[in-house]
Amino acid sequence: MNILVLGSGGREHALTLKISQSPKTAKLFVAPGNAGTAEIAINVEVGVNDFAAIKELVLKEQIDLVVVGPEDPLVNGVHDFFLNDSAIKHVPVIGPQKAAAALEGSKEFAKEFMMRHQIPTAAYESFTSDSVEAGYAFLETLEPPYVLKADGLAAGKGVLILQDLDEAKAELKSMLLDSKFGSASATVVIEEFLDGIELSCFVLTDGSNYKILPTAKDYKRIGEGDTGLNTGGMGAISPVPFADSAFMDMVEARIVKPTVEGLKKDNLPYVGFIFIGLIKVKGEPKVIEYNVRMGDPETEVVIPRLKSDLVEILLAMANGSLDQVDLQIDERAATTVMAVSGGYPEAYEKGKQITGTENVEGSIVFHAGTKLSDGKVVTNGGRVIAVTSFGKDFKDALQKSYQNMEKIHFDGMYFRKDLGFDL
Repeated sequence: MNILVLGSGGREHALTLKISQSPKTAKLFVAPGNAGTAEIAINVEVGVNDFAAIKELVLKEQIDLVVVGPEDPLVNGVHDFFLNDSAIKHVPVIGPQKAAAALEGSKEFAKEFMMRHQIPTAAYESFTSDSVEAGYAFLETLEPPYVLKADGLAAGKGVLILQDLDEAKAELKSMLLDSKFGSASATVVIEEFLDGIELSCFVLTDGSNYKILPTAKDYKRIGEGDTGLNTGGMGAISPVPFADSAFMDMVEARIVKPTVEGLKKDNLPYVGFIFIGLIKVKGEPKVIEYNVRMGDPETEVVIPRLKSDLVEILLAMANGSLDQVDLQIDERAATTVMAVSGGYPEAYEKGKQITGTENVEGSIVFHAGTKLSDGKVVTNGGRVIAVTSFGKDFKDALQKSYQNMEKIHFDGMYFRKDLGFDL
């Protein structure tokens, strides 16, 4: 079958690689893709939100299945676009419809969903430009640190955790009145701070059945010891050592099951990946956030551990038979380390030549922000290259990732050397 993957990051490269290994895959397209996907699929210069061009591509190349990588097109209704067009409505799309994608598109919607279905999460209230003073008053009732979240999509950067009450009030004003995150912060959710250790749980669902993929933990901060600014993710490990079977039983019973059942009860059609950001507080799991797609860089450690045919799984999700699929998982640990452009997550330059990826041995190189330019691979984003390795445990796997990362070079390249420090 002919398959189209939408997106251009490390997550999409990881999905594309796994899809390319299936005997069910005939032609494989990625839009727009990167220099890594170009080696295993056909890149097409089409933006993920250009639905008309996506339709044209689907018809021209007789695409049988569309896999949506990033959240933007889902929140913008790409799945609904297919369903509402008689020429392409027969083509299955992996990713929820717009109404369900609001779980990521709106923090307030997600919190209301969790409250409605008794899913454990932090206490919260929402505020707009009309209720700034009420927001200040609510902050005064909380103990520091103070958690402020832009309601809409802010590319992973819309969450602030602040120790000082006056600073929290100033940031709330900046978000609501000065549009610090544009329209994404027209509503701000203020939450109680949960003190614990974070992890990510990934769920596949066909709308009624579900399967739980391996857990992962990513590292968001740019600096070692989890300091500095938030990023899209500097690396990840899977499985998470502290998420033992007793803990995961709690996650399934209290969070995964009520989430999938809640989507059904609320009539929110959902075929795709549910990414549940969790925090373990005094041994108990609570939800920090939902994402409606796989995480990045977590995909680069979760998907390589999948031994089953990914295309078979995606088809089972599309036709409602996920309960009949047997998920085979590699028992080994996997880790990925992300190399980023100098200056990221603030201003950085693109177009730096990348060398040395061909010298990597025993690890997988996933391209994130790369492109081909005059036959050379150059940087094209903040997060550039991820190196994924297997090992008997995460320390063993990390050692391999670091050894191989040392063989790769581009101007200004930086990566964290302390992943797993908190485990």
